[in-house]
Amino acid sequence: MDQIKIGGFIAKERKQKKLTQQQLADILGISNKTVSKWECGNGLPEISLLLPLCTELDISVNELLSGERLKDEEYRQKAEENMMNLMQEREENKKKLWLTVAVGVIATISFLTIILVEGMYADAISLSVRILLIAIACSIFAIGLYVAMEGERTIGFYKCRQCGEKFIPGFRQYTMGMHMLSTRRMKCPYCGKKSWCKKVMGRED
Repeated sequence: MDQIKIGGFIAKERKQKKLTQQQLADILGISNKTVSKWECGNGLPEISLLLPLCTELDISVNELLSGERLKDEEYRQKAEENMMNLMQEREENKKKLWLTVAVGVIATISFLTIILVEGMYADAISLSVRILLIAIACSIFAIGLYVAMEGERTIGFYKCRQCGEKFIPGFRQYTMGMHMLSTRRMKCPYCGKKSWCKKVMGRED
């Protein structure tokens, strides 16, 4: 799904309706930053906003997700393509997330194995070799942990419980936020409020 194309289409239809970003935002009950985000291709509208947005711009949801006006003969084909794209995006994100988790687990096991081996043969190997093994173990663990965390941060989205917007947090905000299972307490960049944001795989979740 081409976010840049969809964003340009929203901007074009908004201008044809002679609406500013602020006016459209006021009608939808959101901030003008959210409208700007859509039009810049940095995100898509929430499911709950699709119908109100399309009604205001006098377009169909299918046309919105296609990023263009559609002729009658194109409509059904595009609807099926859009649905498949949304499903495919969610499945791909799930696979990527599981892969990063696997990297983290493998790195942790490797770290523990090296440390265990180093401890068992401490008397048989020199101090320099022991230091080298510990350094390698720590490096593997650090890299694996970073890959796992970066994957969880960037694959999919976090959904704000206050405004419903989806976003990808910065690394510092992600690492500093308290978390429980699939939720993490963070500040939403759109409404500015802190809440327990839930991890979701697709834009339509």
